Amino acid sequence: MGKAWKNAGKAVKAEKKGKIFNKLAREILVSAKLGGIDPEGNARLKAAISEAKSLSCPNDTIDRALKKASGDTGDSVIEEKIYEAFGPHQVGIIIECQTDNKNRSVSDLKILLRKNSGLWAESGSVSWNFDKIGMVEASTAKNFKDIEEEAIEVDASSVDTGEVDEQDITKITSYIFYTDLENLETMRKDLVKREWEILKAEPSYKAKQIPDLTDSQKQEVYNLLEQLDDFEDSRRVYSSID
Repeated sequence: MGKAWKNAGKAVKAEKKGKIFNKLAREILVSAKLGGIDPEGNARLKAAISEAKSLSCPNDTIDRALKKASGDTGDSVIEEKIYEAFGPHQVGIIIECQTDNKNRSVSDLKILLRKNSGLWAESGSVSWNFDKIGMVEASTAKNFKDIEEEAIEVDASSVDTGEVDEQDITKITSYIFYTDLENLETMRKDLVKREWEILKAEPSYKAKQIPDLTDSQKQEVYNLLEQLDDFEDSRRVYSSID
């Protein structure tokens, strides 16, 4: 799932926040365009706003995205695209993008991959090794001795640590619950009933087979994944590495 490379850089540097806020605003815009601007009637939009607020995205940025979605501004249409690639050591990668110029996105991605020992892949050549599942990231003020018990209560198939505190990386601020895709909405509602704040609730990917790599080989892959995550048009990046 690419978990380790995410954990390696939890503290967001100031110079990256602007780019992250732009991505959050774009997700709010796309969600509102697809399902309406009322968060209570649009679960994807509600999750997008919660995620934005959890990352301290300015309210003005959120409001502008919602206003933009409510009217015909004449701006370019943002498309959602899924691309596949191989990283170093044949690690499979799925890249979800939101772009107003898919030709530019593809060209830039291919260059980025080539510079990092990666390779563009045809549709299906990577995704066969991934199951599509449901994922909910949530936070709570409650303390748990065993988070696995909480996962059982909401019928999650597994649970991982999510975000950590920027000032104290040993302090976990959110958890990620996984379930079957068809159970996603039910699990989200169960977590809300158990006083969890939902940060994300969306389809995700989980690799069926995990490659056996050395620490130095994994670091090569992490370096590419971090750059793909920073890529202007990427929304989510998944890989077959732990």
